[in-house]
Amino acid sequence: MKYFIYSILIVSLLLGSACTPVPDEIVNLEKVVFASSNLARDPQPQVDPSQLEVLADANTAFGLNFYHQISQQEGNLIFSPISLSLALSMTLAGAQGATRDEMLQALSLQALAGDLHPAFNALLQSINASQEVVDSLSEGDAFQLNIANSIWGNAGTDFKTDFLDTLSLNYGAGIYSVNYETDPEAARQAINAWVEDETAGKIPDLIPEGLIDVMTRLVLANAIYFNGSWLYPFNEGLTDQAPFTLLDGQSIDVEMMHLTGEGLDYARMEDYQLVKLPYLSSDFSMLLIVPDAGSFKDFEGSLSVDDLADGLAEMAYVPMSLAMPSFDFESSINANDVLISLGMQVPFDANSADFSGITAEEVLYISDVLHKATITVDEKGTEAAAATAVIMACTSMPINEPLSLVIDRPFMFSIMHNPTGSILFMGRVVQP
Repeated sequence: MKYFIYSILIVSLLLGSACTPVPDEIVNLEKVVFASSNLARDPQPQVDPSQLEVLADANTAFGLNFYHQISQQEGNLIFSPISLSLALSMTLAGAQGATRDEMLQALSLQALAGDLHPAFNALLQSINASQEVVDSLSEGDAFQLNIANSIWGNAGTDFKTDFLDTLSLNYGAGIYSVNYETDPEAARQAINAWVEDETAGKIPDLIPEGLIDVMTRLVLANAIYFNGSWLYPFNEGLTDQAPFTLLDGQSIDVEMMHLTGEGLDYARMEDYQLVKLPYLSSDFSMLLIVPDAGSFKDFEGSLSVDDLADGLAEMAYVPMSLAMPSFDFESSINANDVLISLGMQVPFDANSADFSGITAEEVLYISDVLHKATITVDEKGTEAAAATAVIMACTSMPINEPLSLVIDRPFMFSIMHNPTGSILFMGRVVQP
């Protein structure tokens, strides 16, 4: 079995005024015409290392803010903060005035306003470097990582050179030419084919019928592919049925996995515990956040960036005996209301949004932001997938004896790139 994490973020821009139709018919991805800026991606962006820390902290803040908004939903949750941030940041390359200011605020990126795109480029280069290191140390597909960006532009729309240059220089994204005006369904299928290809088939139909139409002019996409096996696999022979206490106090039997005799990073805080499970590439890990029994709802509602930073700072290598449930679930999120609640109101307003840095021909605004994610965790590793669609229209203490931790109650998790502190995925398990 393989273990994957996927994240796709699609930004789709629709316009209200009519354009001259272009009769090209595009059906398959292979037939899509590819064009790009004349500039290649900058392989060594000149960014102060401190800016990467600022960006990682900003993404963590955005992730927690997004989590707090969606935590009112029932059940398990998973989403990809970095995928949301990446595609919305690509959109920011064409945002102006209050539209730009509100997007920076909602994404917690105000401190990086002037260096945002080079900083994201440097962050992605750092994450990719971790992949290159593990490639040289391992064989086969025990660990793989891919982050891809693309732009899907209407064949009859003139996009500004500065916008395309920014995306090419910093995100490695060129532009696929599709025809939304004459065959939006073929364009939707082409974009979905790219998504499916970048996620090894795990996200076959990201954009549902009807969300791409004749008013669409641009789609910006981000895909993250992660295939990770545990550095220390759980012993499959020890997996057994054990009780798990739900939020309402009821107890159910779940498949409980067991890991013994390994040292793990661990911290015991006042009202919660943290433990890191490393993947085959030790640059990546799953962070488990386990509130004390009976305190989950209060804890998740109050968890802050500072709380998380304090917990991470206290972690130390500890011999452990760990028991935790396997789990498998998915989440579907319409992020419109979440982003509006975080302060991103003008970008969704057909009368006020200003994305004039993308094109001078027509007026753009965001109409929908859709996100879907799946995750499977078992004895060998992690399989997960996430997809987001943003749609725009016009007019996320060392000890001597082994420590025992049994995760038999609701908990939170994140999948992290350790060198930069970037959170790729975040969620909770309330019912395995």
